[in-house]
Amino acid sequence: MEIPVIDLEGLNGDLSKDTMELLHQACEKWGFFKISNHGIDINLMEKVKRLVNLHYEEYMKQSFYESETAKGVESRDTAMETDWESSFFIWHQPLSNIDEFTNFSEDLCKAIEEYISQVVKLAERLSDLMCENLGLEKGYLKKAFTGSKGPSVGTKVAKYPQCPQPELVKGLRAHTDAGGIILLLQDDQVPGLEFFKDGKWVEIPPSANNTIFINTGDQVEILSNGRYKSILHRVMADENGSRLSIATFYNPAGDAIISPAPELEYPNKFCFQDYLKLYATTKFSDKGPRFESMKKMAG
Repeated sequence: MEIPVIDLEGLNGDLSKDTMELLHQACEKWGFFKISNHGIDINLMEKVKRLVNLHYEEYMKQSFYESETAKGVESRDTAMETDWESSFFIWHQPLSNIDEFTNFSEDLCKAIEEYISQVVKLAERLSDLMCENLGLEKGYLKKAFTGSKGPSVGTKVAKYPQCPQPELVKGLRAHTDAGGIILLLQDDQVPGLEFFKDGKWVEIPPSANNTIFINTGDQVEILSNGRYKSILHRVMADENGSRLSIATFYNPAGDAIISPAPELEYPNKFCFQDYLKLYATTKFSDKGPRFESMKKMAG
């Protein structure tokens, strides 16, 4: 199963229409896809991955393998309902908490802040492209996410350490993401991420060539009135390697009021007989105007 790859370079020329259609299909039919030519500095991406891996080796690895989770898996022969991961979460917007991580090197702090500033620009660009494909005004998603302090942005940095008994535990149990647009900088060597599509788990290979992996969360599904789905996914533990995941969440503010975009809502609370009357004269016409008429009538 070939995962969609959206080349944003295609938006600048004759392939613009095809690129937009591919993005629309990826959001509507898949809920996850890869982005190439995304505009994020490649050297910066490599630097962030290198510095995060160094931080893990120095400050996190030993404590993880000494944790109750690690000891529990090593000493059992039955599956555990827990996650085989070592992680931390950094807030960026509306307020940053990166200064609270006192064991971060100056280089790591600077690299993360530079990387996030570019990731947010990509998230905003993607949100506007989604709006265009949905027939919403530019900036609609950002405005819906804003609340009183602007969209919320945070990053979960995770390592899924080498696991002695991967059959007993998941790296991360199956879930959908609660928020909006998720932008993932992941390992380029170790696999493990899987998405559930068409009744089976699809393995997401490591991100070669510095592509960014995207998936949409629950709030995009709600705002799009179900057009763009949030998809169940998980991380498998691996006995041969330690997987890196740097997932940035472009989410609504905590006080943002979320509801389907009125332009996308299906008509509701109408009498079926009224619909049949309209249908009788518009049966062989496009259903879109019929739905719009019923929304106005119900309203």
